[in-house]
Amino acid sequence: MSSVIAQARFSVLDRSRTREGHTNGEALRDTVALARELEELGYHRFWVSEHHGVPGVAGSAPTVLAAAVASATRTIRVGTGGVMLPNHQPLVVAEQFGVLESLFPGRIDMGLGRSVGFTDGVRRALGRDKDVADDFAGQLDELLGWFQGTSPTGVHARPSEGLTVPPFVLAMGEGAAIAARAGLPMVIGDLRNRAKMQRGIDHYRANFRPSPWAAEPYVVISGTIAVAATPEEARRLLIPEAWSMAYSRTHGTFPPLPPAERVEALTMTAKERGFYEGGLAGHLAGTEEQVADELEILLKETGAQEILVTTSTYDRRSLLDSYRRLAGIVK
Repeated sequence: MSSVIAQARFSVLDRSRTREGHTNGEALRDTVALARELEELGYHRFWVSEHHGVPGVAGSAPTVLAAAVASATRTIRVGTGGVMLPNHQPLVVAEQFGVLESLFPGRIDMGLGRSVGFTDGVRRALGRDKDVADDFAGQLDELLGWFQGTSPTGVHARPSEGLTVPPFVLAMGEGAAIAARAGLPMVIGDLRNRAKMQRGIDHYRANFRPSPWAAEPYVVISGTIAVAATPEEARRLLIPEAWSMAYSRTHGTFPPLPPAERVEALTMTAKERGFYEGGLAGHLAGTEEQVADELEILLKETGAQEILVTTSTYDRRSLLDSYRRLAGIVK
């Protein structure tokens, strides 16, 4: 194993993707079970996500799910990738993470994103306008203030005040600039647009201002990694998610994951085929040797300190095997 891979941390974001023929409850329990397995394999963090009104995702309440994951594990760090701050009052977010940190001291991460609801209907249901994300920097300052006890309201967040819960900014669009200005660790993707990702990383490092939360820049790269015995098997892991993405782009709704063999038997329109093939491209997928080579290049080019793996697929056994093989590369 190369020294650059040995020095990096490897973590996982599981989106609690629903699967055809399986329930939302199964998806959530699969997430908790995966966290236990990944802890045994030595992964650094395990994060869960926030999506609202999406048929293909069961994870709508990340702090609740993080509590379940932390309860089921002992040592792995647990957090969110992320809580979408524009959807919530910062005080409530601070309280939720304060409770998590109080229950599981020294193991909780606070990954924060700036996305609002996926559709107009979801945004209306959340009571949020699309432009609420424009004040993400202000919402972030307010949230961190609750932990530091600096709120101008005179109110004190319990049990959050005085606790240290490491914050991370999920950098989409303006996120890199906001993370740099706030002096926070940054999570950035995706692997399919390396040039754009590198521009974000360069901007972040050039403009980073040290803060009480981080003395220097900390870059986490997120993306899909699939490892299998053969390149063909690794590519098959990517098929269900690639089709779900293609379907959402052409039909406007994000469906549960189908089995790879059902996708392979489909007759696709030219538009669907284009999105599907695009969804299969640009990820790190292959044998251990192939993925190790690509990881070394990626880490050398970006100087990232951590990789956050975001792979989803229908076949949970093959998914776990992929994570086991990846752990073998990085140990």
